Amino acid sequence: MTPAVSIVLLWIGFAGSHLLLSHLPIRDRLVARLGARPFQGLYSLVALVFFVPLVRVYFQHVHEGPALWTLPHGPALTWIVQIGMGVAFVLLVAGFTKPSPASITPGAATVRGAFRITRHPVVMSFGLFGLLHLLANGATTDVAFFAGFPLFAVVGCWHQDRRKIAQGQPGYAEFVAATPFLPFTGGEFLRAVREIGVVPIAAGIVLAVIVRWGHGLWGGA
Repeated sequence: MTPAVSIVLLWIGFAGSHLLLSHLPIRDRLVARLGARPFQGLYSLVALVFFVPLVRVYFQHVHEGPALWTLPHGPALTWIVQIGMGVAFVLLVAGFTKPSPASITPGAATVRGAFRITRHPVVMSFGLFGLLHLLANGATTDVAFFAGFPLFAVVGCWHQDRRKIAQGQPGYAEFVAATPFLPFTGGEFLRAVREIGVVPIAAGIVLAVIVRWGHGLWGGA
């Protein structure tokens, strides 16, 4: 089995276990049997069982396999990736500084800041991270690893939306109707930036700079 195939299978295990355990009939049965907090612990443990070896296998085989594409690693690509990563980190920080719609009663009143960019800012920031790294990394193992982030973000967030609407969570259908699913498709980017505020934006940029500074420590270019 090639490293790329191993990475793909681990992604399938990670995503599949997420979707299976959050599938309403299975989730409700496990919560009734275990309790809410033990179920959350089980959910996190299963995720780690797949994600830790996924990361380990990739970093043992970085840039291995045939190149599926190659873009010139010049200033243009470097700036696109760096600016994009700055945006991804700002989205990540902004998502963590606002209550998740999964933990509150959402509705039109909660559509502010990062939610004007996407209703899933934290998960979609990882999807953006994966897409940006695909630009600069076209080897087979790189594509298998980084493509998993946007694919999981789209499938996982879609499934979460459907599940919460099916649960009848008050206000969630209205929240979905008022917010964009994919980032930057809602047409209110400037308003979102103003509402996010200076501190989350600055924190996201600082994190992006720190990660870029330490990039070479884990094999990044």
